[in-house]
Amino acid sequence: MKIVVLDGYTENPGDLSWDGLAALGDLTVYDRTNVQDEVEIIQRIGDAELVYTNKTPISRHVIESCPNLKFISVLATGYNVVDCACAREKGIPVTNVPTYGTASVSQFSIALLLEVCHHIGHHDASVHAGNWSSNVDWCYWDYPLIELEGKTIGIVGFGRIGQAEGRVAKALGMKVLACDLYPNDSGRAIGEYVDLDTLLSTADVITLHCNLTPENTGFINRESIAKMKDGVILINNARGQLINEQDVADALNSGKMAAAGLDVVYTEPIREDNPLLKARNCIITPHISWAPKESRQRIMDCAVANAKAFLDGAPVNVVNL
Repeated sequence: MKIVVLDGYTENPGDLSWDGLAALGDLTVYDRTNVQDEVEIIQRIGDAELVYTNKTPISRHVIESCPNLKFISVLATGYNVVDCACAREKGIPVTNVPTYGTASVSQFSIALLLEVCHHIGHHDASVHAGNWSSNVDWCYWDYPLIELEGKTIGIVGFGRIGQAEGRVAKALGMKVLACDLYPNDSGRAIGEYVDLDTLLSTADVITLHCNLTPENTGFINRESIAKMKDGVILINNARGQLINEQDVADALNSGKMAAAGLDVVYTEPIREDNPLLKARNCIITPHISWAPKESRQRIMDCAVANAKAFLDGAPVNVVNL
């Protein structure tokens, strides 16, 4: 059984082991594959029967050019890089890795919020640059410092990650509002379910943890921002396509939004002309909410389990059949 990993470096830059997959067959791991070169993708899959991808696209042409292909697994939760319809036609199960990042993604969302509130990185750099030792006062701060207790956080998407964030926010003394298509008792124990307009108009902090759909693409835009409180803080480490980047940049530059903390953007890696790069009070990190070692180990464990289940004739985490 030949197994190919097309782009394994991000999942495992060297601190994890591929031994679990290697035990299942003849394994080849490529650190990176050119996502725009279908010829290279096809050549690297070759006659492999099991293929793993993270961001390398597996199109209809790729699938049809690799007749030995029997199983495709995505080293992530999102699977839009695979032509799932074509794979279904060919009887090829496509699997993903669900729920691995609940702890890490919710933690990172809170980290972005705390960075917005305190600008710890900036002040640390300022101290190391000598600005404290030469300061005439015993302390200083270069940004307004924000206390979260008593403020309202509005969480759009109140599934596992949203609820995990809500528990932390509640522990910080915040009132938790939630908007979700499927209210449940575990969510009610943490916060209050409201409609989207109520959340937008009431929250001091708005965080996004919803899935990306055609209906909510770009829903944080000029119109929805106008419904928000002046000085609102936006946090997004879900999907970059949920926001209209120019509208958010305009809101930041005008002061309508006090700040934004973003771990995702519309096009990744970020384009040099992204308007958010020059927006005021905008913290951007390179899509790393998911990346603690513990979280990536869960991806690895699930990737191996997905292959074992397929080889045992009972595939799990299938997204296309």
